[in-house]
Amino acid sequence: MRTPLLGVISRRIRQHGPITVAEYVRLALYHEEYGYYTASAQRSGRSGDFFTSVDLGPVFGELLATQFAEMRQGLLSAEDPPPRPEPDPWFDLCEAAAGNGRLSRDVLTHLAARYPAVYRSTRLHLVEPSAGARAAQVSTLGPHAPLLTSSGPGLPVALKGVIFANELLDALPPHAVVMRDDGLREVFVDVEGSRLVAREGQPSTPRLTAYLESVGARLETGARAEVNLAAADWVADAARALQRGFLLLIDYGHEARRLYGPAHAAGTLTTYRRHVSEAFGDGPAWLLEPGTRDITSHVDLTGVRLAAEAAGLTTLGILDQTYFLLALGLGEASESPAADSPEAGRRRLALKTLLMPGGLGSTLKVLVFGKAVGRPPLKGLSLGTRLT
Repeated sequence: MRTPLLGVISRRIRQHGPITVAEYVRLALYHEEYGYYTASAQRSGRSGDFFTSVDLGPVFGELLATQFAEMRQGLLSAEDPPPRPEPDPWFDLCEAAAGNGRLSRDVLTHLAARYPAVYRSTRLHLVEPSAGARAAQVSTLGPHAPLLTSSGPGLPVALKGVIFANELLDALPPHAVVMRDDGLREVFVDVEGSRLVAREGQPSTPRLTAYLESVGARLETGARAEVNLAAADWVADAARALQRGFLLLIDYGHEARRLYGPAHAAGTLTTYRRHVSEAFGDGPAWLLEPGTRDITSHVDLTGVRLAAEAAGLTTLGILDQTYFLLALGLGEASESPAADSPEAGRRRLALKTLLMPGGLGSTLKVLVFGKAVGRPPLKGLSLGTRLT
């Protein structure tokens, strides 16, 4: 099927030459009119193409709220060099890739019920590229809408609080590379007749080789991989936006030694449509019908950590979502409502899905960084930073 975005991309390539996979994915996902994410207010859930932790109900947001409340206390108690300033009365809570605001709504509902002082001090910032999703945020937030201080496509600045994102980095556009006998080659997108095709060429930037060297990657001849410079750049931007506080990221990926090893020698770039990871057809599935399907790749946890530390953040912990959520009070989250009620059944199913080994629990990783807060003991890290 020929989509409007296919015509846009094809014309661009014919006029200016082949484009990187990173540029292609950026257009396919975030084109201002036809991009997969920008053209819809919500893509996940039962009627969408994939599930996230947010789609399982409010319990995920409730557990995050518990951690954010503790982080707020950490901001108030962290020592600064003298003279110590008065504690900031405001707590900035900034969600990146916020969509229509469902996760922030769940977080705020729990803060209002269990941590009212934190709730009253919260200034909410939602970062979302889709204008349609941003337009739905006030309605989604409901009674919490008065806390919405900013909403836009970019990170605000001088934040004192928490920046968090659930499954953002895997949706940022990666470069695709392949190792050949004569060295590293980059994959580009070109036009052949009426279809898009992948072609190899010289790397578009020396940053690709430098990145792989920095994370200790050693690609075997014939191995394919993704290098997500955009993820490293976004982490650096977040570090600059954060004046003082925490950066909490939840995403799926691996440390570099595994991501760039034999287990992923074919690369991880793939698509999802109607909850199915699509197989290759006449060429890579991610080249088909741009704008109609999700495109994603696994996150390099090592690269994210190095980017964060280079930007002045302190790594506080990297661990499986299972251990993070268990530490935040799985038992308490399971206790109410009444054990035999339909709602209790739904909550138990949601918790099982969030924590299940081999599913979201071990596939998703939690990365926690701090800036100007020292190394506070955080409840979500209290079971240790176990990473599978």
